[in-house]
Amino acid sequence: MRRVRVGLAQVNPTVGAIEANARLVIEWMGRARAAGCDLVAFPELTLTGYPPEDLLFKPAFIEANLRALADVTKESRGLTAVLGYVDKRDDIFNAAAVLHDGAHAGTYHKQYLPNYGVFDENRYFQSGTESPIFAAGDVTLAANICEDIWYPTGPTTRQALAGAELIVTINASPYHAGKAQFREKMLATRASDDVVCLAFVNMVGGQDELIFDGHSFVFNEKGECLARGKAFEEDLVIADVDLDQVFRARLLDSRRRKEKLQADQSTRRISLPALPAKDKPKLPVHEVEALEPLEEIYRALVLGTRDYVTKNGFAHVVIGLSGGIDSSIVAAVAVEALGAANVSGVTMPSPYSSAGTRRDAVKLAKNLGIDLLRVPITGVLTAYKRVLAAAFKGLKEDVTEENLQARIRGNYLMALSNKFGWLVLNTGNKSEIAVGYTTLYGDMAGGFELRPGQKDQDSLPPYEELDAILECYVEGDQGVADIVARGFDVATVKRVVAMVDRNEYKRRQGAIGIKITPRAFGKDWRLPIVNKFRE
Repeated sequence: MRRVRVGLAQVNPTVGAIEANARLVIEWMGRARAAGCDLVAFPELTLTGYPPEDLLFKPAFIEANLRALADVTKESRGLTAVLGYVDKRDDIFNAAAVLHDGAHAGTYHKQYLPNYGVFDENRYFQSGTESPIFAAGDVTLAANICEDIWYPTGPTTRQALAGAELIVTINASPYHAGKAQFREKMLATRASDDVVCLAFVNMVGGQDELIFDGHSFVFNEKGECLARGKAFEEDLVIADVDLDQVFRARLLDSRRRKEKLQADQSTRRISLPALPAKDKPKLPVHEVEALEPLEEIYRALVLGTRDYVTKNGFAHVVIGLSGGIDSSIVAAVAVEALGAANVSGVTMPSPYSSAGTRRDAVKLAKNLGIDLLRVPITGVLTAYKRVLAAAFKGLKEDVTEENLQARIRGNYLMALSNKFGWLVLNTGNKSEIAVGYTTLYGDMAGGFELRPGQKDQDSLPPYEELDAILECYVEGDQGVADIVARGFDVATVKRVVAMVDRNEYKRRQGAIGIKITPRAFGKDWRLPIVNKFRE
């Protein structure tokens, strides 16, 4: 039997930490070797981290990644390894190196460069044109990269028709809720359509607002899942694939013979020496828990928070606690991500703060086991009003005075950040950020209450209505007429849409947030600040 033990190293690299990423690869190659793997695959652009963005314009960055590849190659003895890096020819390419027993056997260049949503690969890379396959003894395999696998009759089909029985796809596929299930269905279809064993390794970890969720898979030629990776944590996913089963299945597929005659000739066959036979330990039991939708989102938020804080060199965070839901959720996520000892809460009462909200903040801090600082704003607010009294003479109090409170609180939080080296976690929710229900340089840095007994819905439509309109407009790109046709009040829709459009300047200056929906503010959303178009 032609059995190949495949290992998928679902690792968490850091953008720009090229030497550390190389050490990570070498460490996990050792784990794969100890587990008896014949082949181990690493995610897309593992050596540079993903996405490296404009670091790719720095020649020194490219050269450092190539030196790291040479170091890793020397450590690949006894294995075939597929590794993401940046290749340099007359241009640069998003590439997969195929390393074999200590040598760089060949390279695949990504052919389909995504340029939508959070992706901007046409800005940096040249598209590949060849679909090589590698024959090591009686094992024929191929590699491709992320977006390539999403295209029916794309590189995977060409490689399979050229004889590849095992195809390795290396990925940095960002998370949003429900995407893992969609990916799994697509990959199962691709494996069965092309009659090929398919190994899909995905990155894990947080990078700015992006989350990579892992969820790596190995499928057989019937599209049956042989192994899957854990969600939101590093993992070595191992499966034994039977290539004789692929051969037998192809013998029974008469259609494939005709397709093979018509296949393009961009595939190049690269012959490699067979690896020596090795004793393989018994496959370990590898159980992966299925996550409920809310648990999945929560785990994504925890991972994103942990990686953003730690990869940026922080050890401690501070959160303004208002006693409300938003700051409470942020605090809970932070404690899960970093530990209670590394989270501080701050309550900043004003003359308008109710006893109930103060009690809630104290109770929350006690329940989570975090320190709670009390820093009142009353004296500073009074001083602000006194200083501004002459300039504001004869004018009634309005949103200006409300914003003063939020800005004082933001100032306090940033002072604590400066003094102790803490990172401030913002507590605004996406709906508030969408419609600009935030104070620039104020609660956009932390938690707040604005006036006695105030709720968001005093100034905004009820959240059930507001969120439904925002989902149509922000996530679905639907216009006013489309949204009104769904049964919403036309005046309310126009008001919400106008609030979203005119508050882009705030979002550009606000803290980034973790992407957990198909379209999020940040890389996904590029509305011009100067924008006179209105429906």
